[in-house]
Amino acid sequence: MKYLKNILLIALIFSLSIACDDKLNEPLENEPLGITKTVEGQRNILLGAYQKFYDLGWEVHPTIGLRGDDVNKAGGTDQAIMETLDNYKYDPNAWFLNTTWNGFYNDIVAGFSLEIEKIREINEVLDDKSGGNQYVAEIQVLIGFELLQLTRMWGDILVPTSSNSDEFKALPLTRREDALKYISELMDKALPDLPDTRPNQRSDIQGGVTRYTALAIKAMANLDLENYQAVEEATSEIIQNGGFSLYNDFYYLFKKAGELSDESLLELQYSDFGSSSTATNEYNHQYDFYGPLSDGWKPLIPGVSGGWGFYEPTLKYIEFMLDRKDYSRLETSVLFTPNGVKQLENDGYNDLPDFTNAAEDGFIYTRDGDGIGNHARALFQSGKFYLPSIEISSNVNRYNSGKNFIVIRYSEILLMHAEAIVSGAASTSISAEEAVNMVRARAGLDPLAAVTLDDVLDEKYAEFATEWGIRFADVVRHGFTSELNEGGKIYDPSNDRFVPYPTAQVDQLPQLSN
Repeated sequence: MKYLKNILLIALIFSLSIACDDKLNEPLENEPLGITKTVEGQRNILLGAYQKFYDLGWEVHPTIGLRGDDVNKAGGTDQAIMETLDNYKYDPNAWFLNTTWNGFYNDIVAGFSLEIEKIREINEVLDDKSGGNQYVAEIQVLIGFELLQLTRMWGDILVPTSSNSDEFKALPLTRREDALKYISELMDKALPDLPDTRPNQRSDIQGGVTRYTALAIKAMANLDLENYQAVEEATSEIIQNGGFSLYNDFYYLFKKAGELSDESLLELQYSDFGSSSTATNEYNHQYDFYGPLSDGWKPLIPGVSGGWGFYEPTLKYIEFMLDRKDYSRLETSVLFTPNGVKQLENDGYNDLPDFTNAAEDGFIYTRDGDGIGNHARALFQSGKFYLPSIEISSNVNRYNSGKNFIVIRYSEILLMHAEAIVSGAASTSISAEEAVNMVRARAGLDPLAAVTLDDVLDEKYAEFATEWGIRFADVVRHGFTSELNEGGKIYDPSNDRFVPYPTAQVDQLPQLSN
């Protein structure tokens, strides 16, 4: 019944704007999910795949994101083992490496691959196979995204092609380059069967993946392969045909108003359904990791809980943004404490923007009225993963309750496009300058007359700080790894690009030790 309840709630999430037909809202207790040999049965299987994807553990994003010069693991001795990741002193016994690896492969093998097999089995008895083919393609895109994250963390990985656990245990390691080529080819295979629309335009599953989500993941895989012409071609198709645009306000892009905007290519969707009884991990992401610790948190709506204070934008990033007067994105990305402001002033930053000013009670208030104060764990707090307390449902006190988690944005498409061109690709759509200046215009910055690789990487640093390990992947790809030596950390280019395979996995999969 728990699985049944989850599927029903996922259906509700997808149909908040009456996007799905009535069948998704009908009681399902008398019909085993995923067993009925109908298109509706196939769709129930698809919804289960999305549920698994949205169920990523809270530790997955920090595990992916903590290695860049944009974010620190804060928190002192609490979860100190995560500092081994932040400081490039990797511990193969670290629990979060094992759960991230295990979570992705459980999704791909026991979840997505099995669901594809079930959908194909139903397709064998259906006259119209187009619905099933689309659902298979959607799940292939989810597989592609998770395999991409695995390659970015571990390099050489296992590439499953079925749900057979014995086959998985016998898989040889696939070289990173071949795994990335596989991801690109898998996206090509999915493309013909995917909806040719933005995710927020889908009428069946609003926010579900589309052709352009697959093209984005294809571009990312080829970016890591340094196959820049393939990146340019994929991003050009999105730019020319997808109807995407940048959300007009960077700050509110990461609040409720920006959910499923025209900028979104992939977004994890959550809801508390307006009740404390469903404001739980079962239906929400556990954002506690990113939130200000309780003694440094003074919400406008009393009783809304704080977080763990673990995800801290770096002083280097903040001073980079101040130097370029990139205030819109800085206000969005960083929550300032009075002690953090004092540190900036000690570093010579005396003409700070108004959003860093403390009130008489010693708290610095966001534009939405929540107070951020001093506490022992961090000088700064994450802003992109902050939802104003006034946007949380009445009678719900959970931090960030109901907030979606943005994964791929159109600005990333534009800046990957620019990166490909300045790295040698020939443009088939807009120029690198046009792409970069569109992103800069949203941030309120003047246009650049010419764009270099440094300009593009700076723009990506400003735009994507604290998001999905993008910064780490960028500087490593181009060999600018000295950027990672901030805050006393030392990155070794010969050894630190990939983390070790978790000991618990090596014990079960001896091919990982070869």
